[in-house]
Amino acid sequence: MNLIQFNTREGGRAVALIEKDQALTVKDTHTVYELAQAAISARRTLRAEADSRGFGAAVDVAAIVADGRLLPPIDHPDPAHLYVTGTGLTHLGSAATRDSMHKSAAEAADAPMTDSMKMFRMGLEGGKPQNGEKGVQPEWFYKGNGHAVVAPGHAIPSPSFAEDAGEEPEIAGIYIVGPDGQPRRLGFAIANEFSDHVTERVNYLFLAHSKLRACSFGPELLVGDLSKDIAGTSRIVRDGETLWEKPFLSGEDNMSHTIANLEYHHFKYDLFRNPGDIHVHMFGTATLSFADNVTTKDGDVFEISAPAFGLPLKNAIAGVPEHELKIAPLY
Repeated sequence: MNLIQFNTREGGRAVALIEKDQALTVKDTHTVYELAQAAISARRTLRAEADSRGFGAAVDVAAIVADGRLLPPIDHPDPAHLYVTGTGLTHLGSAATRDSMHKSAAEAADAPMTDSMKMFRMGLEGGKPQNGEKGVQPEWFYKGNGHAVVAPGHAIPSPSFAEDAGEEPEIAGIYIVGPDGQPRRLGFAIANEFSDHVTERVNYLFLAHSKLRACSFGPELLVGDLSKDIAGTSRIVRDGETLWEKPFLSGEDNMSHTIANLEYHHFKYDLFRNPGDIHVHMFGTATLSFADNVTTKDGDVFEISAPAFGLPLKNAIAGVPEHELKIAPLY
């Protein structure tokens, strides 16, 4: 089953369960966060909690999309308690793009191998441990909190200081931390891990800066196991015409790490096991238009889709004016 959140025409919020091409509202439920907390309290699954509440009338998902009423498939009442993080160099082929971005700097230093390639090889050799063993830790980055999340169908803002505005089609794991400090996986969603690849290319130590951008995920939350072989499509549309299109692969068959290994190396930190927090953890990609020398501009629309995830994730780019930053002393 899949879940969506949306604004009602009356100004409220609702959750719908999508199954067999039918979307039914979950009665007396305004947020997936609320549904998850109740499921933990009752010691049952999300599906069992939804079933216990019952279902209302079918909803017109196409109308919700057309009206711009879709919401991210989960959010937090306090956006500061939603973490957006990710891992890179996790997919077979992902090192080629990153390595080419950093190659000139490495060659200038007469280095035989970039750090990106070293990290990728570490994943190939130790990212899929057997029998519950802990594998090598992946590259990791912080992207932002709930304030950085843009709803599906809405424009992703690109700051005035950005050198690039590029998509990254990924799968994200969605988690909630229970009152006992135990992370619980709610499911998975398509994500656009929007990044500044030109800034990163200057020096790989700028990776942290390049990732501090808005992003989007959803529209649907896939509640269930992730397929080991996911095939999707990433597309950029400009003025109604396809500017660039390419398939992308994900799932463990196409990765150098297991999902469990990526999860372990995120949640091993006490900081990320605070009760009530939401985590959106992106698993990486091997496909991006920047590698094909595509330069995006305001108004371009990113479309990322994969059949198991239902609705495609669509977001335009919108540049934002420069913010006049002045630090005010409080003394």
